[in-house]
Amino acid sequence: MSFTPERTTVVGRYRWTICALLFFATTINYLDRQVLSLLAPVLTKEFGWTNTDYANITATFQFVYAISMLFAGRVIDRMGTKRAYILAIIVWSLGAIGHAYAIGIGTAVNSVLTTVGLAAVPVSIAGFMVGRAVLALGEAGNFPAAIKATAEYFPKRERSFATGIFNSGANVGAVLAPLSVPLIAEYWGWQAAFIAVGAVGFIWMGLWIWLYDAPERQRRLSAGELAYINSDAPTSAPATEAAPKASWFKLLGYRQTWAFAFGKFMTDGVWWFFLFWLPKYMSAQYGLSGPDMVVPLAVLYSMTMIGSVGGGWLPTWFLDRGYNIYQGRMRAMLLIALCPLVVLAAQPLGYLGYWVPVLLIGIGASAHQAWSANLFTTVSDMFPKHSVGSVVGIGGMAGGLGGVLLTKLGGALFDHYGALGQLQSGYMIMFSICALAYLVAWCVMKALVPAHREITNL
Repeated sequence: MSFTPERTTVVGRYRWTICALLFFATTINYLDRQVLSLLAPVLTKEFGWTNTDYANITATFQFVYAISMLFAGRVIDRMGTKRAYILAIIVWSLGAIGHAYAIGIGTAVNSVLTTVGLAAVPVSIAGFMVGRAVLALGEAGNFPAAIKATAEYFPKRERSFATGIFNSGANVGAVLAPLSVPLIAEYWGWQAAFIAVGAVGFIWMGLWIWLYDAPERQRRLSAGELAYINSDAPTSAPATEAAPKASWFKLLGYRQTWAFAFGKFMTDGVWWFFLFWLPKYMSAQYGLSGPDMVVPLAVLYSMTMIGSVGGGWLPTWFLDRGYNIYQGRMRAMLLIALCPLVVLAAQPLGYLGYWVPVLLIGIGASAHQAWSANLFTTVSDMFPKHSVGSVVGIGGMAGGLGGVLLTKLGGALFDHYGALGQLQSGYMIMFSICALAYLVAWCVMKALVPAHREITNL
């Protein structure tokens, strides 16, 4: 039986309920991880952090996230999407709430370090590092689980669009955070911001338990919709929990894995730089305080929603014109990779006021989300469902390590040029890296995988 996009209104829509759940999980994911960056100017002043101190705290998140992503994909492939997602959100919600108790945690850490004969570190830094590590451990499960759920519930034609929709939750979270976190912190203190935002994850968990099940066991899914989901079999046929699991070494033997991993390595750090450093940039360069950042940051991250959804849709424009899935995806990603080049002008034109870099960086951040929606989907385009989580985990580890390097570089550059009274030079270097990363990534990915080669023998 042949299915066309027009038939999706006939066969059912429950798969979009699952997409909505993934969207809200990703929203919460980014709300939780952005609280620290929005409070960074306040916390830096309160605890006397340098840019390097802040970079070390944020790099802890990225490093633990990188390592955890490798294992998260494996755990999700073995546990199944439902149970693994529950475990992930419990851990990351507790980690988010734990930031509120960073001083007590840091004191305990230093007590342990002293006991074993190691040098203590500043209490606030130790406490926030532990909080970021636990947050990263749980949050590493979000994208492998969401991509796996998308592969389970959507045929290939719809996957990048569905991925773009749930991935736009990152943008919504990034918008909601500056609208809520500074106000909560101003009226009830910074600890309350971490607790309030972290607790939201437990509400989502209840909805996930109620509404999600594997498609073959989903009572709310019609037979017609299930057939439509599996219409591009055999490689997209339903995966069972007993499906064979390919080893990491076997997966690393495929160029497709390396192409995805390199794309993540080059570009994940760009998004995290925009996420973690923009509040400090606006504070340092333009003297904006927490409440002053609400509108510009909300506008910037609102722009990224267009990129996420639009970027997810863009390959279908090429598919409708006869290109195969890989040709359409790569052409879309090349167009997207050109957009961040406008970030090169952010620092030179910054003298016109903060709205110029906000809008230019907004275009770059929007392009990242469009890129990310397609990059994630290359995995389910080329690998069978039972290996998607593992491949996403490998790429996520590469992206996290790239993020660590970019964050550490940023902290070192900002302290170096700041001491010389030339902080704008540090930002110019970082913005240049962010602008060019996508074109470099696309060229290497295309060289590794020149044409579509689907893997069926795992």
